[in-house]
Amino acid sequence: MAQKMFSSHQRTLTTRYTRTRRPIMDAGYSSSAAGMHIVICPWLAFGHLLPCLDFAQRLASRGHRVSFVSTPRNLSRLPPVRSAVAPLVAFVSLPFPRVDGLPDGAESTNDVPYEKFELHRRAFDGLAAPFSEFLSSASADCVIVDHFHHWAAAAALEHKVPCAMLLLSSAHMIDFNFAADRRPEHAESPAAAGQRRPPAAAPTFEVARRKLAHIKGSSGMSMPERFSLTLSRCSLVVVRSCVEFEPETVPLLSTLRGKPVAFLGLMPPSHESRREDGEDDTVRWLGAQPANSVVYVALGSEVPLGVEQVHELALGMELAGTRFLWALRKPSGVSDSDLLPAGFEERTRGRGVVATRWVPQMSILAHAAVGAFLTHCGWNSTIEGLMFGHPLIMLPISGDQGSNARLIESKNAGLQVARNDGDGSFDREGVAAAARAVVVEEESSRMFEANAKKLQEIVIDMACHERYIDGLVQQLKSYKD
Repeated sequence: MAQKMFSSHQRTLTTRYTRTRRPIMDAGYSSSAAGMHIVICPWLAFGHLLPCLDFAQRLASRGHRVSFVSTPRNLSRLPPVRSAVAPLVAFVSLPFPRVDGLPDGAESTNDVPYEKFELHRRAFDGLAAPFSEFLSSASADCVIVDHFHHWAAAAALEHKVPCAMLLLSSAHMIDFNFAADRRPEHAESPAAAGQRRPPAAAPTFEVARRKLAHIKGSSGMSMPERFSLTLSRCSLVVVRSCVEFEPETVPLLSTLRGKPVAFLGLMPPSHESRREDGEDDTVRWLGAQPANSVVYVALGSEVPLGVEQVHELALGMELAGTRFLWALRKPSGVSDSDLLPAGFEERTRGRGVVATRWVPQMSILAHAAVGAFLTHCGWNSTIEGLMFGHPLIMLPISGDQGSNARLIESKNAGLQVARNDGDGSFDREGVAAAARAVVVEEESSRMFEANAKKLQEIVIDMACHERYIDGLVQQLKSYKD
């Protein structure tokens, strides 16, 4: 789903390769401020940029100065910073290198077709020199980098600034994928204990994606190599989770490959209803639907489904018989006439809406008409859905999503769509069965809803999550001292 353009007048510093740039203190910061100066450098995807911006504002609310580093077009599309903390948040704009074959302005992964991701990573690596230049005179106390930013961690080492690696993932995902060496041979991950059926296979294109992730390609470095190199250059790992939500796994993650681990809490996004959201036609449509009757369908903006899978999902929602609102990202190269099955919109008119543009997801999830969330189980979306107490119908596509889905399924707060054990594909019958179990069938739907409400209590416990941030700040200060 494309990101909405926000018009904001946020302070932005633009670094260049030359050393004529003003030092960061010239941007309105006071050198006498008691707080730390923290540099945050998120991955160039809105699923990372937005929670990192929220994190930056929470740090600023504690009196710390934050430099938020990204590229011009990405920064221009971020929502405005809260006025109370705006003086302490500066946006550092690194010029995004041009790479042959990469579309102009394709600074976020949301802008890039999957087949161009390797070109995007090559351009991303071109940010190394301007970032190091910025850091050389930033007088930073700490750098927090996303987990593929090996060059940012290298710059922190070069300039003798403590560096933490940020993992915006569940502890279960990290334990399942990166910490299995700590368990005895054949032992299960704690969160997987009791789950005797095989985990759902990934879709066919995700199998190919995993293979490609290990290929160095034109950027010269595979994704696992980026992760390992970043981790080796950092002093601390920061994970977006908490023991209250993952009591089986968090206690096991005191270290990751020898590096201490700190927890950020779940950091649920703040949600303030905006008047313009109420004017969106999707929200107006929800206003005419009965309470708890609509399944909101959104599978993220990173990897769109192929047209065949879009058709199976559409026909599954039709078979389920439930009301639905679907935020659909169009696959590249597919015409409007071929996007949905023939006659689908006519057959579901009145009980279903498909939007192929940006929609106000938080306002939709907060709406009383929404009763369940069909999601890819990205960690952001998982937290957002549970924030409003919605049981999840889960269709993981890539990355950490399968681990997140297994975690939620182990808590009986959602159900995965069944997959073919051979190739990982799904079909309309599997979609319909999962939707009916979560929304329609009385006994199972009550169970899923009750358990989602229990998790909601943890997700919306802001005092709990703020204590985690306080603890992290103290840990960061110890590196400064």
